[in-house]
Amino acid sequence: MLGLPSMEFSVFRQQLTEIAARFLQVKQHKDIPALELELAQLEKHTNASDFWQDNETAQIVMRQLGAIRNELESLGGLDTRIESLQTDSSQTDLANDPEIWQLLEQELKSITAEIDKLELSTFLSNKHDISGAIFSIFAGQGGTEANDWAAMLLRMYTRYFNTQGWSVAIIEEVLGTETGVSAISLEVGGRYAYGLLKNEAGTHRLVRNSPFNSAGLRQTSFAGVEVLPIVDQDIDVDIKDDDLDFSAVRSGGAGGQNVNKVASSVRLVHKPSGLVVTSSVARSQSANRKLAMQLLKSRLYTREQEKLQQEKAGLKGEHKEFSWGNQIRNYVLSPYKLVKDLRTGIESNNPDAVLDGEIQEFIDAEVRQL
Repeated sequence: MLGLPSMEFSVFRQQLTEIAARFLQVKQHKDIPALELELAQLEKHTNASDFWQDNETAQIVMRQLGAIRNELESLGGLDTRIESLQTDSSQTDLANDPEIWQLLEQELKSITAEIDKLELSTFLSNKHDISGAIFSIFAGQGGTEANDWAAMLLRMYTRYFNTQGWSVAIIEEVLGTETGVSAISLEVGGRYAYGLLKNEAGTHRLVRNSPFNSAGLRQTSFAGVEVLPIVDQDIDVDIKDDDLDFSAVRSGGAGGQNVNKVASSVRLVHKPSGLVVTSSVARSQSANRKLAMQLLKSRLYTREQEKLQQEKAGLKGEHKEFSWGNQIRNYVLSPYKLVKDLRTGIESNNPDAVLDGEIQEFIDAEVRQL
């Protein structure tokens, strides 16, 4: 059995040295003692006798607890794996055992991928980057085509959320007249979900041969993405009862037994800002009102933060339509295949994989660039 060239050994060991150094920097940035202290405080909180009296708050705390525990376990596990790999690669005669060499190479690739993921979160230092997100998709210009495109984006992002192990719950959904969705808002729960997703906000443009006409003509469609942080309860967003117009209407559309029988759908109008939010996915009016208030609170907070940033920069905010000229990313299925982000320049010649949720490369580039 032929051995492997000695140059490959040196390259492997050099890569291992570099990845160990990167991991050390990640650990220093993560501040493990601070994470351990936060974990201990949350665990103490969960042991309180009245912890589950407020079920909604308790669920938030439990998600935070699980996320921190997973992060610490990941950091500890990588420590052990890197140490083992260093020992094995120094003691094993790799030239005479290519099977072990292959296993070590695979382990190095696996460790590198995990460190890439952890390292990415070190770029997320803004206040709400660590929080969950309210992720909304809106069909833009293009009618039925745009509704179908919005549904394709929903599938793409949902698959990506699943690969991250994030929880997903629908806040509001408006179906398209013929197909797809007109608008949908999701609550995405996960550590750093907002920080990783916030740069996905903007207009997404699709070019393809239309499946909705017999000639199969090429069609351009647009959909917009909005990403808001899930604002913590301790953030002060002044919403006075007198500033709200509340209405409850009967939920519409085909579906479960509760639909069209009770006035569970909620519509809130915030009179000072003109913002309108709705929620109809929960089975009770009180649950839908909570969801609508969460969405309104996040939108008001985000709008105020954007206003402050614009004032500091001397900029004037403007509303952009989900249409030509405003897109952040193009998805071309015909006459050629290409997905290109217009901000980072990242491209993929495999749009099918991208639309199946393989968008990490785009998110990585956005986070590291901004």
